Amino acid sequence: MPKTEETVLQNDPSVAENGAPEPKTPGQSQKSKSFCLHDQCPDLIETVNEVSKLSIAHEIVVNQDFYVEETILPSNSVEGRFAEAMYNAFWNHLKEQLLSTPPDFTCALELLKDVKETLLSLLLPWQNRLRNEIEEALDTDLLKQEAEHGALDVPHLSNYILNLMTLLCAPVRDEAIQKLEAITDPVQLLRGIFRVLGLMKMDMVNYTIQSFRPYLQEHSIQYEQAKFQELLDKQPSLLDYTTKWLTKAATDITTPCPSSPESPSSSRSMACSLPNGAGNNSEPPSPTMVLYQGYLNLLLWDPENEEFPETLLMDRTRLQEMAFQLHQLTVLASVLLVARSFSGEILFSSSEFVDRLKCITKALTEEFISRPEETMLSVSEQVSQEIHQGLKDMGLTTLSSENTASLLGQLQNITKKENCIRSIVDQRIRLFLKCCLLHGMQESLLHFPGGLILIERELAELGWKFLNLMHHNQQVFGPYYAEILKNIIHPAQAQETDVEHN
Repeated sequence: MPKTEETVLQNDPSVAENGAPEPKTPGQSQKSKSFCLHDQCPDLIETVNEVSKLSIAHEIVVNQDFYVEETILPSNSVEGRFAEAMYNAFWNHLKEQLLSTPPDFTCALELLKDVKETLLSLLLPWQNRLRNEIEEALDTDLLKQEAEHGALDVPHLSNYILNLMTLLCAPVRDEAIQKLEAITDPVQLLRGIFRVLGLMKMDMVNYTIQSFRPYLQEHSIQYEQAKFQELLDKQPSLLDYTTKWLTKAATDITTPCPSSPESPSSSRSMACSLPNGAGNNSEPPSPTMVLYQGYLNLLLWDPENEEFPETLLMDRTRLQEMAFQLHQLTVLASVLLVARSFSGEILFSSSEFVDRLKCITKALTEEFISRPEETMLSVSEQVSQEIHQGLKDMGLTTLSSENTASLLGQLQNITKKENCIRSIVDQRIRLFLKCCLLHGMQESLLHFPGGLILIERELAELGWKFLNLMHHNQQVFGPYYAEILKNIIHPAQAQETDVEHN
């Protein structure tokens, strides 16, 4: 059946191609039975639902690559084996029913009912003619009457459903449906139909996400503020960890720097290494500087510390990934600086050589945090070989055995947090991120930190992600932060204001 204009929007080629979640067991009711928890804790269930909605909307807005994809359980896992066994059991039971004399259509009717509901869910609001056609062709009462008289034509209904799927599917599903058309066994055909319908349903979800993203982006600030305020009204303590987080940031800025060097891996050292306009004088820090210090401290957060600020909980995983990227970039830039100091500018003027060295270092440092010494041993050996081969290919003098040993030693020394090169790189990366918050990305790129030019592309990408995420957070929770910071920075004035209001 040819596709009509009604389905043009559904056939968006940009829709995700990664599949859909495995459909629920055919015949299972769409509505699950209520548990006693719903009756005992309605407020808790409502809160969980509201947080879930807020999290999904937030994810769609801040993650441009967000889409629903297939979740496949590992075949060797208990969950995977159980799901596969239950799924096969249903289809075997359906086959037994259809082959019995006379045929038993109990499972087939439940399956067709689920298929009908799925097809209707794939329709756009204005596809009324197609909706009426499906309602008529897959009328539950009519199919039940045909089954009672032994006249239910399963192959005919399967072909009708295939034609509808051809009409409604996105182009990425055409091939899968064509394969279904070649299946003659009715049970295998229905099984294939049910799975591809699950993929099509996922496609529709992703299409809906794409369609609504501009609207959500336009209204996300007001929506997230309203939803968070609703949660705060029910849980007045919802900002306790946020207050502790900002209090810590204010302390980092206002505490004088120690006279002795300190590892830049601590938030205290980072605060001292960055300009903030406070800490060395009696003037209190500005709320903006405290907030930005708090944002930067998130990239140093201990994964075991559960007192994560409530206003950023939805972004905790995202921030942990950024922290890992920052750590990896610190090691990468340190390796490149050491390597360049031994191989010279001529070899490093080759973008091909630098990119190869980057690729090797990134791959080998994936497990740097858990196995630093072993990781840097592999990095040093591989980098040394690349430099030797690169110099040789360019007709340059290769490193002497003494220089090679020194190169290996300096690269392996990067495992130490107090390593001079690593410390300076770490401070400059964090300074760049703070400049991004203060002055924006464009100006920060114009004054890119010296020594980090070899990772400019990677650092700029991290900066954009960090800046956009924190900017969105500040827009949503700015009023809450302002109130908290007023009490932290100017507690006396805040108390006077409270007295006046009372």
